[in-house]
Amino acid sequence: MRTAEVARRAGYSVQQVRNLERDGVLPPAARTPSGYRDYGETHVRSALAYRAFAAAVGPVEARKIVRAAHRDPLAEVLALLDAAHAGLDAERADLRHAREAVRVISHEPIEDVRGSDSMSVSELATALGVRPSTLRHWDAERLVVPDRDPARGTRRYTPAQVGDARIVQQLRLAGYRVEPLRALMPELRRSRRIEDVATALAARDGAITTRSRALLDGAAALSAVLSENE
Repeated sequence: MRTAEVARRAGYSVQQVRNLERDGVLPPAARTPSGYRDYGETHVRSALAYRAFAAAVGPVEARKIVRAAHRDPLAEVLALLDAAHAGLDAERADLRHAREAVRVISHEPIEDVRGSDSMSVSELATALGVRPSTLRHWDAERLVVPDRDPARGTRRYTPAQVGDARIVQQLRLAGYRVEPLRALMPELRRSRRIEDVATALAARDGAITTRSRALLDGAAALSAVLSENE
């Protein structure tokens, strides 16, 4: 088939099909005596596999996977697919931890802090049952950043920052890792509503499900390519 037919069936433009061939995502096309590209079903399936993988794990990893199917041993191709599945599984695990954390802190009085709650590092560490070094680590990771005494330079936690520290502690106990927590805390500070976080987590769940389905579709298309290459 000609380039335009591959483009139509794969949902790409003619130039995109040529780019995919240039990048090794599609195997080199045969040429007719007059110099036109002559594609086959393998090219369509490769393009469809790439399209699905790009939606699942991004274009860079998608190129790696589909290129490997054309030139690398089967074990290496399967290893790349295993890594893609593992990555999505890790994201699902993070999501489960996040949902558990939201459940745990759903009754945490985020806004119910008193002026007397202002604390030093040692006072807050004692109140939370953590080490002062833990609070310093949270400061370094920008999870809970206290004020500084202008004269002495020591950390001093305002009532709002005490509230943040209480939430971070619950999230950490629920298994929430530092990196995703660093992204979550600003959302909590802006909205101060657990419901907003739960809505965001539901959207994240939907996105992971969509990507998982795309990964499945890509694997099906790539399986056909691998069978043709045997």
